[in-house]
Amino acid sequence: MERLTYSVKMSLDVKEKVKDFCERYGIKQSYFVETALSEKLAREETVQDVLELKRLKDLEPQAVSFEEYLKARDV
Repeated sequence: MERLTYSVKMSLDVKEKVKDFCERYGIKQSYFVETALSEKLAREETVQDVLELKRLKDLEPQAVSFEEYLKARDV
């Protein structure tokens, strides 16, 4: 996997908390931050999926079955 540097601005308080936590538990800061970002992205994607389902719920009565969809396209 290709590695790169990704700079962000954050409060000194958060930076110190991450540094202290990682030192206390023997975790590399880069690993900790990368893992935290990946987990946050996964959670946010789930939230957006749920919001999209709620938004589209009102369109459900207009939906056709998958079989009807394929039949209409001669598949």
